[in-house]
Amino acid sequence: MEKALEEARTAFAKDEIPVGAVIVCRGKIIARAYNLTETLNDPTAHAEMQAITAACNSLGGKYLDDCTLYVTLEPCVMCAGACAWAQLGRLVYAASDPKRGYTLCPGNILHPKTEVSAGLLSEPAGQLMKDFFAGKR
Repeated sequence: MEKALEEARTAFAKDEIPVGAVIVCRGKIIARAYNLTETLNDPTAHAEMQAITAACNSLGGKYLDDCTLYVTLEPCVMCAGACAWAQLGRLVYAASDPKRGYTLCPGNILHPKTEVSAGLLSEPAGQLMKDFFAGKR
C-alpha cells in the first residue's frame, strides 16, 4: 500500500484526485498507476482502470486471478466492475469512499472469488484526499 500511496502523491502533485494503485502478482509489482482523468480528459481514467490495463498487458492476458490490487481509495462501481471482469484475486483498499464507493451498491459487484481487505493505511490515504479537496475550496 505504501507504493500505492506514492502513486497517489504523484497524482496530487499533478492536480489529479490523489488515488494511487499498484497490482502485485506472485510477489512482484506488475503495474503502478494514478488517476489521470484531468490529464486525459477521460472520466474512466481512474487509477484502478489504468493499473488493470497495465497489469493485463504485462501478463499478456485479461485475467488477474493471481493478483492483488492495492488502491488508496475504495473503488467506485465502474472500477469494481472492471475488477470483476478481470477476475481479480484480491482487492486491498485504504480509505472508504462514503459517497461513491462500490460497497454502497446492493449485491456483490466483485467476482465471487475476490478476497477483500479494507483499511490498510486508511489514515494517510484519507488525509491526502482531505488535503486535496481543502485546496479546491
